[in-house]
Amino acid sequence: MQKAKLSTKAAFQNWEEHIKSYLADVAVDPDENPSDRLKRIARLEADPESWFEYYFPGYCTSPAAPFHKTATKRLLSNDKWYEVRSWARSLAKSSRAMMEILYLALTKQINNILLVSNSYDNAERLLLPFKINLENNRRIIQDYGEQQSLGQWESGEFVTKEGVSFRALGAGQSPRGTRNKNKRPDFILIDDIDTDEECRNQERIKVKWQWIEEALIPAIDPSDKIRILFCGNVIAKYCCITEAAKKAKYWDRINIRMVNVRKWNPVADFEMGKSVWPEKNKEEDIDFMLSLISLSAALKEYFNNPTSAGDVFKEITYGECPSLSRFAFLVAYADPATSNKDKKGASTKALTLLGRLEGKYYVIKPFLENCSNDVFVSWFYDIKQYVQEKTTVYYYIENNSLQDPFFEQVFKPLFFKKSQESGITIPIAGDTRKKPEKFHRIEGNLEPLNRSGQLIFNEKEKDNPHMKRLEGQFEAFNAKLSSPADGPDSIEGGVWIINNNITDPGSWKFGKGFKNNKKY
Repeated sequence: MQKAKLSTKAAFQNWEEHIKSYLADVAVDPDENPSDRLKRIARLEADPESWFEYYFPGYCTSPAAPFHKTATKRLLSNDKWYEVRSWARSLAKSSRAMMEILYLALTKQINNILLVSNSYDNAERLLLPFKINLENNRRIIQDYGEQQSLGQWESGEFVTKEGVSFRALGAGQSPRGTRNKNKRPDFILIDDIDTDEECRNQERIKVKWQWIEEALIPAIDPSDKIRILFCGNVIAKYCCITEAAKKAKYWDRINIRMVNVRKWNPVADFEMGKSVWPEKNKEEDIDFMLSLISLSAALKEYFNNPTSAGDVFKEITYGECPSLSRFAFLVAYADPATSNKDKKGASTKALTLLGRLEGKYYVIKPFLENCSNDVFVSWFYDIKQYVQEKTTVYYYIENNSLQDPFFEQVFKPLFFKKSQESGITIPIAGDTRKKPEKFHRIEGNLEPLNRSGQLIFNEKEKDNPHMKRLEGQFEAFNAKLSSPADGPDSIEGGVWIINNNITDPGSWKFGKGFKNNKKY
């Protein structure tokens, strides 16, 4: 137990030194004329963004994004407000909230602040930057005076010389009696309230939410001005953040990439979105970060889109694929997308080489990536080179009525150009069937095969980035279809083609089928 206490103390010391490093270069002009100083303060207070940049240069290392400014305007202009900010990691949720609260406190608009987190230790850690800035930020001290008071200045609770109180509170602790003289809390910041462990048990979330609604929020006086701000991204389908969002006047869901910041769409954001804060998070940096973690982790931490790993496909089976020459034929099935961009938010395209032998379906070689149309077309030629003359490959591309114009106008000319350049023509059939709803189609056709061990993924491709992406999409696949499923969709298409275009399944000879499919 003693070791744990020492570790906590050391962690706080490290965190304190880290915060102080932000303040080391905050310079002041000791010879500034008092009249000029008052004018400067008035000018800064009239423009909160300039106020943040002046007093917190160590935090404002990148220009604020439009969503930052809009959120601050909402919070500061409403003195009875309840908001949930589900901003992805690396979007400055906690730093922004700290600057806003200190602005309101130093301009005497709030008097009693509660900072609440999943535990008291975490709440105390989150409150530490407030305390250290009030103690050491020379610009705050020069313009607003010494803030540290005597006798009421602890890491978890302190009152400034101007009488503004701050208190850390862990979930489940009693907020009763939290008064600053006759003032009840007028700003409640709930930051990092959910934990992964608790979200695995809905009963624990119910108990915590009951505490928030029955103990924490009633600590305020309904006749007072009050702001309640939840900061936390959605880490589970049912958590305190999702419950708070049901009550909030505004739920600000901002993913690290978005197509439109005013319209949250996790799949579109993941596949086609752009950095919402490009001044700080460059596209290549986001790509690198996402490459380090699984798809389910990326969706949860950066796109407010949690999935329960293995909801439908508990696990996938890797195994040795038979020699290609043993297959009577193979199917290469493509799920295209209309975007024409390489890795910078393009829609995911998929092409999978599949075969069936002795009652088992083999995922032999997948291609799954955000890529340009040229790259997508080149995959067909990669498969031809991979298979060579070992067996016949039938090439299919999903081509429903909505996709057909794009295929005719874009893909078909690209295939023609490639054939002219290479001297090789790849015959492609368009799958024009009217497909059932995606989730039920993939679950119904693939889950039984996968569960029974009849869907085999080529173990030689296990370390291939395309196969890793495919495995991630299977892992994250769920009933809400809130995650990309282009890879599983291409496999379902290939399996359907194999099952529905064979005259004599027992002989494994390709018949005259190809029902309702165009030839290109």
